[in-house]
Order: sequence, then C-alpha cells, then structure tokens
Amino acid sequence: MTSPVFDRLTALSEPIRVRLLRVLAREELAVGEVARVLQTSQPTVSRHLKQLDEGGWVLRRKVGTASYFRLAYTDLDPEARMLWDLVYAQVEAEACDPASQYAEDLRRLDGVLAQRTGDSEELFRRLGGRWDTVRKELFGEGYVLPALLALLPPGQVMADLGCGTGAMLPLLAPVATQVFGVDREAAMLEVAEERTAELGNVTLCRGLLDALPLGDASVDLALCQLVLHHVRELPPVYAEVARVLAPGGRWVILDMIEHDRDEYRETMGHQHLGFSEATVRALAGDAGLAVRAWRVLPPDPAAQGPALFVAVLVK
Repeated sequence: MTSPVFDRLTALSEPIRVRLLRVLAREELAVGEVARVLQTSQPTVSRHLKQLDEGGWVLRRKVGTASYFRLAYTDLDPEARMLWDLVYAQVEAEACDPASQYAEDLRRLDGVLAQRTGDSEELFRRLGGRWDTVRKELFGEGYVLPALLALLPPGQVMADLGCGTGAMLPLLAPVATQVFGVDREAAMLEVAEERTAELGNVTLCRGLLDALPLGDASVDLALCQLVLHHVRELPPVYAEVARVLAPGGRWVILDMIEHDRDEYRETMGHQHLGFSEATVRALAGDAGLAVRAWRVLPPDPAAQGPALFVAVLVK
C-alpha cells in the first residue's frame, strides 16, 4: 500500500500544478481563466485540475454550466498543508525576481481579473453601458493610436529604428515634419516602401542600429519597438541613438521585461531575454541619456509572450 506522503509529493512534483495551485490560492478561477494565466491549453489545465481535485487539493463550485476552482487550503489535512506551506514559501521567494515565471503568472492573473471585471460591469450596465460596444461596432479601435499621437508637439523629426515592414510609419507621418524608417533587412524595407509610397515625408534607409544612416542631432523622437532583444551588442546602439538625437530629444523603447523563457534564443533568435529597469538605466547612463519614465504595461490576457515595458530616454 502506497503511503499518502508519496501521493502528496506526486501532486506537487509538477511545476505547472504548483503554479496552478498558487494562483488558485489567490483567486477562484474558471478553467479558461487558469489557462490564460498559465498560458497553456484548457485540456492541459483540466487534466491537472482533475488530478488535484481527486487528491483533495482544490474545491469546485458550479455556476450554471461553468466550474470555478480554488485552493482547498483549510480542508487539507495537516501534513498536506505543511507540505504546501513549504513549497509555497519557496515559490514566493523565487517570485521576487520579476523575470521569473511565478512573477509573470501574477501579472497575467491581474489582467484576467481586470477583464472579468469589465465583463461583469457590462453585464450589470447592459442598458446604460451600450455606448462602448456601439462605438466599437461603428468605428473600430484603429483611431485610438492616431488620436494619441496627435498630442505630440508639431514640427518634429521622427525615426522608427528597426521599422520592419513600416507599420508605424503611416501613423507617425501625419504628426511629423519628417519620418525616417531604418531597418537592416531589404525585404522588410520593400514592404515598407509599398506601405508608405504616398507619404512624401517618409524616408526609408537601410542600415544597422549601431551605425545609423542619420546625421548628428537630427532626430527629435526615436522609436525602438520590440527590436533591441534581437541585437547582440547594445552599448553601440545606445551610443548611436544618443548621437542622432537632438538636445532634449526622446527615445521611446518598447520591449519585453526580463524573463526566463530561454527557448526564445533557439526558436526566435533572441539575443536577450528581455530587459530589467536597472539594465536600461545603466546602458542609458553610459550613453549620456537619462531615463525619464519606465512602466510595465498590463499584459494582454490573449498574448502568448512575456509582459512588455515602455521606457522614455532623454538626451
């Protein structure tokens, strides 16, 4: 006969089950919500929940056809509770690292709960809250970014560094005097050229981020969007951007926060597993730039990748 201790150890031997129990210790969640938090499939979550349910680790609550789960902490026997407390303490210590999977789980949990709140508010305000839905049906959501970009000061020279296929260039062009799109890949620039053919103030340049084909102090606003994690040596890039920025010019960086998905090096060619605020500040300081803003963006519950940050550097 197998000792119960081995059943308890088996239940907590899978990292995904520990992550699952950890989020259920914080909030009662449906299967789909757990799947979005853990970034895995619903069948996988259901399989692990079944094992945990059979072992008495979770409680199930039915609401119509849906089932909600939470950690059955108070119902655990003393030995199981002691084991969970030990595992939980170790996981929480690791979660202090913002790049860890455990920290990312909580960021995604916040996003899922925020989405749930919005759905509930819409339900309870059905009659008086139809305007947002009607507006989206009429106008879509594509107007939001152009409206925000219109808040930028007029008469600026802008540069999208690592512009790829030029998706941002048509959005920048209406609010800028001149826009430069710089990328190293000719195939990307061919698509960008088609996209911006009718925009007289957009100039496309083939070049590297550490050897920008732009003049000294020629740019008021530079943008690097999900680019820097592909660049092996970052100090020369920071130095080059500092060179082309005009006094008081700004460099907006959008990229992944530091994470531990090492497989991205092989599957996606990433040179860096995101960036911490300390790393960005150190690189900026060495290049003579100051970090004026740093903000981690709320994760999109539907997104598969790590959370993103936006930083504003000023010369």
